[in-house]
Amino acid sequence: MIDIPSLNELRKLKPSQKRVRFEGRTIGERLADKVAEVMGSWHFIVIQAVLLVFWIAVNVVAWWQHWDPYPFILLNLVLSFQAAFTAPILMMSQNRQSAIDRQKAETDYDINVKAELEIELLHEKIDALKEQEIKMLIEIIRYLEKKLTAKL
Repeated sequence: MIDIPSLNELRKLKPSQKRVRFEGRTIGERLADKVAEVMGSWHFIVIQAVLLVFWIAVNVVAWWQHWDPYPFILLNLVLSFQAAFTAPILMMSQNRQSAIDRQKAETDYDINVKAELEIELLHEKIDALKEQEIKMLIEIIRYLEKKLTAKL
């Protein structure tokens, strides 16, 4: 069963108390976030594409001595190393981001529960006011009936 906090507990929470905290990240977390930020950008893709084209062109045209002839085995090795280290770093960053998203979802849930409970209270107050109004109207009707019967 889901533990639903009481309305009083939710009212005590201020938005500033429920904010997701970004301080206190470890060096690894900061590094993973920075790597994900850089490698997930068009800037990185364009620079990498230019470097790959340059590498291939230099080795095909052979202006200098070939350091990586046609099947480009060294280039393949470099890209494999890049992929091997990038994937786990990106996953670390995604895991951290999902933890942050989970905290935000919990905060949203608490806000929704609070709103629902507040609306319920408003409905109860409106219902109570309607009941009072109906009682007053009934009393007025009875009073007018008595006056009418007394005149006749």
